[in-house]
Amino acid sequence: MGGWAIAVHGGAGVDPNLPQERQEEAKQLLTRCLNLGIAALRANLPAIDVVELVVRELESDPLFNSGRGSALTEKGTVEMEASIMDGPRRRCGAVSGLTTVKNPVSLARLVMDKSPHSYLAFSGAEEFARQQGVEVVDNEYFITQENVGMLKLAKEANSILFDYRIPTHGLETCSAGAAADNQLMMNGLPISVYAPETVGCVVVDSQGRCAAATSTGGLMNKRTGRIGDSPLIGSGTYACDLCAVSCTGEGEAIIRATLARDVAAVMEYKGLGLQEAVNFVIKERLDEGQAGLIAVSRNGEVVCGFNANGMFRGCATEDGFMEVGIWE
Repeated sequence: MGGWAIAVHGGAGVDPNLPQERQEEAKQLLTRCLNLGIAALRANLPAIDVVELVVRELESDPLFNSGRGSALTEKGTVEMEASIMDGPRRRCGAVSGLTTVKNPVSLARLVMDKSPHSYLAFSGAEEFARQQGVEVVDNEYFITQENVGMLKLAKEANSILFDYRIPTHGLETCSAGAAADNQLMMNGLPISVYAPETVGCVVVDSQGRCAAATSTGGLMNKRTGRIGDSPLIGSGTYACDLCAVSCTGEGEAIIRATLARDVAAVMEYKGLGLQEAVNFVIKERLDEGQAGLIAVSRNGEVVCGFNANGMFRGCATEDGFMEVGIWE
């Protein structure tokens, strides 16, 4: 075994004009989450516990698009989704359409541990949450004034925003015309802004056990009931005995590519190493989609890959390496 390794992400696709202050806030949050995970790994917590712990921290901070601070639907509400997967036996849990659960990733963990199912959604997931006694809050808890303003801009532009952490001055040109000029597309339809900020964590512990977790509020101004890649095992999240992967970016492209599973598949079937596998799927499996991913292998390797304009990310290994970054 190569020792433990951990990676976190806050989304791929970053506005190039993002203010320096925002960039520093993001780096500080990623660093805090990495240090939380590192401490847990040094205390010999298993990988599955560490990914849940770290993603809970990300969900509790409104900076990124998960938990508190989630993107708003077309109706101005929040519908969150998350998934978690334990590599050794490929156990998994996923949830969608959450409106009151404070930490979606922990409900996904309970679906995995305390139910006979792998995926619960909407009213069924909410009912299960109450049966399990998880902390719930009013939907208003997740809604920030910044989100309300961004939803207003999205509606004025008659557009879906991949996410919303774009400074207001950058959205003054966010219009149908701008979308047509940029030709950013999703399932053949134009969108105006590309800046997804799903959160995720992947870990391999000192025993070589891999785990992954991903959580998001989805797209700003999305249709109610829309489900993205984050809760879909094999697309946004995957872990097995070889590796663990968490994806972020254009959800529909990630779904079509079954991106997370493909990393493991080419390692297993083509004999590629982790870096080669990540490079291959980013280059060959996304078609015209934009996305990124973080991955660890059972050998203690850690890799971040993306074809978008930057990705909020951080990683660390047992031998003392630690890095936090946004751009290439």
